[in-house]
Amino acid sequence: MKLQCDREKLLHAFQTAAGVAPTRSPKPILQNVKIEVSPEVTTLIGTDLEVGIRIELSGFEVETAGSAVLPIGRFGAILRESSDDKLLLESDGRKTLVRGQRSEFQLPSENPDEFPDVKQFSEDQFHELPARFFREMIRRTVFSTDNESSRYALGGVLIELGEEEITGVATDGRRLARQIGPARSVAGHQTGDITTSIPTRAMQLLERALADNEENIQLATHENDVLVKSQRTTVYARLVEGRYPKWRDVFPKREDMQKIEITVGPFHAAVRQAAIVTSEERRGVDFTFGDGRIVLAGHGAELGESRIDTPIAYEGPEVQISLDPRYLNDFLKVLEPDQTFTIEVRDAKSAAVCSTDDGYAYVLMPLEREQ
Repeated sequence: MKLQCDREKLLHAFQTAAGVAPTRSPKPILQNVKIEVSPEVTTLIGTDLEVGIRIELSGFEVETAGSAVLPIGRFGAILRESSDDKLLLESDGRKTLVRGQRSEFQLPSENPDEFPDVKQFSEDQFHELPARFFREMIRRTVFSTDNESSRYALGGVLIELGEEEITGVATDGRRLARQIGPARSVAGHQTGDITTSIPTRAMQLLERALADNEENIQLATHENDVLVKSQRTTVYARLVEGRYPKWRDVFPKREDMQKIEITVGPFHAAVRQAAIVTSEERRGVDFTFGDGRIVLAGHGAELGESRIDTPIAYEGPEVQISLDPRYLNDFLKVLEPDQTFTIEVRDAKSAAVCSTDDGYAYVLMPLEREQ
């Protein structure tokens, strides 16, 4: 294998592929990234056997096709620290030479044939959807997953696919995030009754891997795994095992709830201020809606108290509820400051529902009012 490559281009792709590798593993070869070189394309492969990624790069000058295994720590450091625009990579399978204009490194290399392969996308049935929306869906849901749960498949984002839409759901039992958006079924592809919970790590990897992609992506689900393909990247992931709770039952009946429209920026600032005096033992902030304002009150015992008064366009009956500001902040952080959302509340014992006009909803379970 011998090629000349653009250092910055290779660095960005290498870091993304390296993000999959386990920090510890009984198979040390997994703590590498495999590079496969052909005259047409250069492919970087990373995997921990549960999640894998293939990144295709073009535009490199290939002298000899072949493959090599590149150690994440040392090769990654060379790419970061080098000041050269171009680097020459050459490997005979036992050692890898990296040469710049004024630098040269020789690294030992393991046998590339022993590196596990990552499945390629060769599906006839799949869903097609905008990469920009998929990234936003991940950002708006993944923070609500629960990687500690062993009872349900909560350690990932549940994906449900219909003919013309995709639904992403995440919950940890204390809050639930749901995003609905457009997705076109090709050749009848649907999830049906299969629980398709994509692991949190895989979703975070997908958000990074698709960061610069503005095209459509293809998503194919199977009984035990999922494949997502963009123009130059394919991500494979084994699904989280277990059944998913009936998430639709979490949404309260909303006919008699008070609907209050709020601007994100000022409300987010008020929530952060009210939370200053809260602690792990006293987490709740009391929210009182009524008389054209929201009053937020934090009671932190030895940490003190807070009271924040924010005007809103609401003149309905007074409603009080105690919520965890951390969970409310998670919702507000993924919205734009000038955006508006609707919060629906009934009383101190019913869940609150926050929603936007683009298919996003967030259910928050109330806390007991602290005296």
